[in-house]
Amino acid sequence: MTQGKCDMTDCVQQYERVCKDEFAAIHVKLDRLDEAIRGNGRPGIQLRLDRLEATDKSRSRLIWIIMGSAVTLAGTAVWQQVFGG
Repeated sequence: MTQGKCDMTDCVQQYERVCKDEFAAIHVKLDRLDEAIRGNGRPGIQLRLDRLEATDKSRSRLIWIIMGSAVTLAGTAVWQQVFGG
């Protein structure tokens, strides 16, 4: 075997000895990550994040509506005090 190169048999033996178990472990970890993200029949991270974002958007709209109503009420009260409505 020359340095930096290997024949097919050496490469296969090196794969069997060093890489095969590592690749299998990485594959298992990737499967678990994919299941966590997609959910596999249960709500996954992706769905849960979408729900949180939708809730945040609704909450933001509600806060703007409440603030707008409060400003309108305050403006009406000031108007009535100034002009005696």
